[in-house]
Amino acid sequence: MKTWAKRLGLRVDPTIFFTSAGLSLVFVLLLVIAPGPIGDAFADGRAWIVTNLGWFFILGVNVWLGFLVYAAMSRHGHIRLGPKDSRPEYTNLSWFTMLFAGGIGTVLMFWGVAEPISHYKSPPLPGVEPFSFEAAQDAISISLYHLALHTWTIFALPGLALGYFINRYDLPVRVSSVFYPLLREGIHGPIGKVIDIVAILGTLFGVAVSLGLGSSQVAAGLSALFGWTDDTLLRLAILGGLTVVATVSIVAGLDKGVRILSNINIGMAVGLLLFVLFTGSTLFLLRGIVETFGLYLSNLPRLAFWNDMLHGGGMGTGPWGWQGDWTVFYWAWTVTWSPFIGLFVARISRGRTIREFVFGVLLAPSLFTVIWFAVFGWQAMALDGLGVDARSAMGPAAGAISAAVTDSVPLAMFAFFAELPWATLMQGIAVLVVAIFFATSSDSASLVVDMLCSGTAEPGPVRQRVFWGLAEGMIAATLILLAGEAGLTALQQVITVVGLPIFLLVCLMIPALIRGFANEDIDHVTIGKRPSLSEFDKVSDEPDATDQQPAVGPALAK
Repeated sequence: MKTWAKRLGLRVDPTIFFTSAGLSLVFVLLLVIAPGPIGDAFADGRAWIVTNLGWFFILGVNVWLGFLVYAAMSRHGHIRLGPKDSRPEYTNLSWFTMLFAGGIGTVLMFWGVAEPISHYKSPPLPGVEPFSFEAAQDAISISLYHLALHTWTIFALPGLALGYFINRYDLPVRVSSVFYPLLREGIHGPIGKVIDIVAILGTLFGVAVSLGLGSSQVAAGLSALFGWTDDTLLRLAILGGLTVVATVSIVAGLDKGVRILSNINIGMAVGLLLFVLFTGSTLFLLRGIVETFGLYLSNLPRLAFWNDMLHGGGMGTGPWGWQGDWTVFYWAWTVTWSPFIGLFVARISRGRTIREFVFGVLLAPSLFTVIWFAVFGWQAMALDGLGVDARSAMGPAAGAISAAVTDSVPLAMFAFFAELPWATLMQGIAVLVVAIFFATSSDSASLVVDMLCSGTAEPGPVRQRVFWGLAEGMIAATLILLAGEAGLTALQQVITVVGLPIFLLVCLMIPALIRGFANEDIDHVTIGKRPSLSEFDKVSDEPDATDQQPAVGPALAK
């Protein structure tokens, strides 16, 4: 394989690159050759995971959040993700826009209207009447539970682990480096390579699912604008366009391509937010923003540990209902993004302290998410008819947005803008924002997968970066082509199965970080010199133990 890598002009670990590429190709071929059996296998796998391990996903993310808060508030919060004298490479504004655009901007555009309206018309909590005030409050609270602190927890924990071990210890830019305290030099062996391959495959499928959702939303928007038929052919054409844009950005690199796209996109998203705020029910929305913070904080403890244990009348052992289709799907989907978002965030966070990193990654995007859902969610429910009395007074005009969500989830955002001034213009801008958000996620993922294969933050040859961008598009296209009208269901099945091994890997990052923190020479104020890698092999009582040269593996030999 080394010979092939040299002939192709690649700068990668041949085992990781060719195995990941080969397995991706095998999966695509299997889907083409035997879509029925493969689809059934994923459906059965998802059903088993949701029914038997859904509780594990829900509990796990809460444990991760608790650990992150502990790490930030403890004396270890002073540690910098890099050498002691390192400082951040990017301004706070650029840092925020890059991690936001790469991490969750796509999700907010897709679910910003669709999820609150879905829960408003079909309340998941027992005893709540559809379209009631209680249903509206629960809809906002549940949407924020899914997409605020807990989503960013899933990104922040791998980001912290990768930033700590890669930036501070100069280990290879790979997920396996996180497990050095547990595997030692084994990170360079078969176990380490398996970890990196699993991370790459999880990233490819996670982004492919997102590209599939993105193409369906852009297709819905173009259908609303121009009356085009929203079918598989249109979605494939859109996917091709998104892949081309992402590939151009990949060639430009992190500083030029990704940062520029991120800044443009966050600016346009904020513009949409302000447009809805000032052309909609402004006073109602301003009051709603304030109240939404209270709803989120008051309902979060209950929702965070809710497992729907009484589903089916109590003591039910059959398939899990609502939460399996929503919460568990969200966590499984998000965790497949965690290696790439984690590595991406770690790359742009070099020099920040653990405390700065954790609270920045958790709180800044979560704050924006609360405001986003307060504006889009409450305005959507108001336009649909907020409360039984209001809906009765509106007559036939009530229910336009909820009917659109029932008909097509990707159509929700565009049905929403159809009820506001300058509908056609704003729908066009929304299509553009969605397209750029998904292209940004794709190019960020491709650059990170390239890093995982090369083991360095330096950009690899253009050909290998472009290869991963095209691979993501190819996987997404195959899923769209073979899924047909049941596309979203098929994507949920694939991502839930793929998400389980990634979830287990992230769980193991906590003991690795604890072991790393335990070897730091630190008091409550001053951060001493970082421990050497050799200290993970044995505990030394020698006074000059921290002055030893780092014992690095073959991949770091000078």
